[in-house]
Amino acid sequence: MKKRSTAGGRRHFAVLLLFILGMIAVFTCISVTMGAVEIAPVNIVKIIINKSFGREIFDAAWETKTENIIWNIRFPRVLLAFIVGAGLSLCGVLMQALTKNSLADPYVLGISSGASAGAVCAMVLGMFSIFGGYSVIVGATAGAALSIIMSMKIASVRGRITSTQLVLAGIATSALFSAITNLIVYGGGASDKTKTALYWMVGSLSGATWSRLHYVAVVFIIAVAVIFLFAKELDVLLLGDDAAENLGVDTRKLKWVIIAASTVLTGVVVSVSGVIGFIGLVVPHMMRGVAGSAHRRLIPLALLGGGLFAVIADLLSRVLIAPEELPVGVISDFFGAPFFLYLIRKGSREKM
Repeated sequence: MKKRSTAGGRRHFAVLLLFILGMIAVFTCISVTMGAVEIAPVNIVKIIINKSFGREIFDAAWETKTENIIWNIRFPRVLLAFIVGAGLSLCGVLMQALTKNSLADPYVLGISSGASAGAVCAMVLGMFSIFGGYSVIVGATAGAALSIIMSMKIASVRGRITSTQLVLAGIATSALFSAITNLIVYGGGASDKTKTALYWMVGSLSGATWSRLHYVAVVFIIAVAVIFLFAKELDVLLLGDDAAENLGVDTRKLKWVIIAASTVLTGVVVSVSGVIGFIGLVVPHMMRGVAGSAHRRLIPLALLGGGLFAVIADLLSRVLIAPEELPVGVISDFFGAPFFLYLIRKGSREKM
């Protein structure tokens, strides 16, 4: 019976994985196809294949500007949206394992707001300018690190941190860093830097380029690889710190790995996308509901689900009020906020 249930679970996981991959392929094609300039889907595929292999496998039956629109604007934007969504979703999985609370994510715990404040300091005030073109990413990562340290210090009671205290501390920290960000922006007047920061703060992927995509992808791949090494330990951590330590897990080391990976990944993602809330809350919770809590299955599904969510949100941001563009953060908040309230209400009912 156990073998049958295991085989059934594997089939269910495989089917779910293939379904999400199929949805990603569909919405990627739609997102690359749709825009102010209409381009035949066949030509889009040919352009991507030619560019990917670095030579003309297909004869160019399109204008150079068409090729530039697809390869240098739309395609990197879709890929960046996927990585941003997948990265935030992974951070949500890690935060929920750390706090053992399904309401935890980088947005709720204040990491995203801290990263946003650091990035705005780099944009508007010129801090971290010694790092040149990487000043925003360094600022965002520093802000994310400071925010999680503050949240943990505030939540610490007699050397122990409870999940409830950490969530509440994260909400307070998030409010503090949001206030700092707004103060910097509105104190900067009506300069071009301030206008850029204002638009960036609500989440936008309009500035996607291959150079940005490259460094975000490198950090993302490293973070995913490191976390996969600790997948079994993450399962054990859900049993509680005492039980995990009795089973031989170094909880202190594991928590620092979680915090370091979440901080760096959130900082890098926020530096290119701005604050896009609730992906790290909604997607991991949904995937846990259909695939269980085993992280070897949860992590890949959360990565793909988060990427899909961000690709769809970015697509909606471009088409809902076309030719104008909505911030991606508005779309994610529109879906995420009601889900967050649902989780709170569900938790209150279960306690009763």
